[in-house]
Amino acid sequence: MAYARPELLAETSWLVEHLNDPGLRIVDADNPLSYARAHIPGAVAHLTENVYLKTKHGETFLMDGDQFAATMSAMGIGNETEVVVYDSQRSLLAARFWWALHRYGHRRCRVLNGGWHKWLVEGRPITMSPTKPPTASFASRQDDSQHATCDLVLAAVGHDDSVVLDVRNETEWNGTNTRGNQRAGHVPGAVHLEWTELMTADDRKVFKPAEEMRAMFESRGVTPDKNVFVY
Repeated sequence: MAYARPELLAETSWLVEHLNDPGLRIVDADNPLSYARAHIPGAVAHLTENVYLKTKHGETFLMDGDQFAATMSAMGIGNETEVVVYDSQRSLLAARFWWALHRYGHRRCRVLNGGWHKWLVEGRPITMSPTKPPTASFASRQDDSQHATCDLVLAAVGHDDSVVLDVRNETEWNGTNTRGNQRAGHVPGAVHLEWTELMTADDRKVFKPAEEMRAMFESRGVTPDKNVFVY
């Protein structure tokens, strides 16, 4: 598929061969109720009240470094732990978990391509038995390159060397769905590409081929020579 960073994805064929690797932690990023119904053998569930890893339910920001470190440690994730994360939401929550780990300096994390959908379609093993991992030692190492402030995005608006990419759904983009916010619409000058367009529409729900995604990005002016700000 000629992805620029293929190492950021794990394939189901690889994971099924490594389910019992001692240095690997599989994370089910779905709602805990989904985890209780069934999950990949050895996977751990979220241990927070918010699957987006926010401080409290409904808050805007990612939890701080200390709380994040405590959460990862309780999930059996240390700084040297290899992580594969998945969900049943077309990788929405898995990608969020991946980004949060990168935000706090942990690079050994991959998203399972196709997640729960592809795993089921292929008839891979599942279980209802919960996994209770031993506590690990995680130290947050905040990486500000993985996060853009409002001031940084505002300064980029209107500049030819930058592009702001809105990946929300169409109704959020056009302002007809406020999601309870006081203001609706999008950042001035932003381009729109809903995140679901990057996934296949079949039962596997995998990422589309690199060339197809590249063409979608380029049609919106998102090219390698630009500073890209995504929200």
